[in-house]
Amino acid sequence: MSFSPLGLTPLIGVFDMPRALAFYRDVLGFTVVAASPEVETAEGRFSHWMWLRFGRAEIMLNTQYDSNERPMQPPEKRSKDAVFYVGCSDVELAYQELTDRGLKAERPKVAPYGIKLFSTEDPDGYTIVFQEVR
Repeated sequence: MSFSPLGLTPLIGVFDMPRALAFYRDVLGFTVVAASPEVETAEGRFSHWMWLRFGRAEIMLNTQYDSNERPMQPPEKRSKDAVFYVGCSDVELAYQELTDRGLKAERPKVAPYGIKLFSTEDPDGYTIVFQEVR
């Protein structure tokens, strides 16, 4: 007998949890599956950890700083080692719905390897690519 993985859920560090949550939930359409208890901090009231889901896509967000230890400004944007690809049945429809909600992205195009896609960045500089899967 062997096990069969049901999915993969990356965990990323975020500078400002309310800002990251507003992007993933309100702009992209993810829903909160689970979250740590909210805390009251100098930076505001929020959960330090959240698990989000949209269809079969999942991601976990975790604050980069403990309560009352976050600097006033985020560190300089740096290149992220991970790029997140989200499969879509209709990338044009995804683009229309997401840009109607305020997402900033260039129109979908066909990549040199033949897949139609568009990309954006989250508030922490992570690249998210929406690609058509047939």
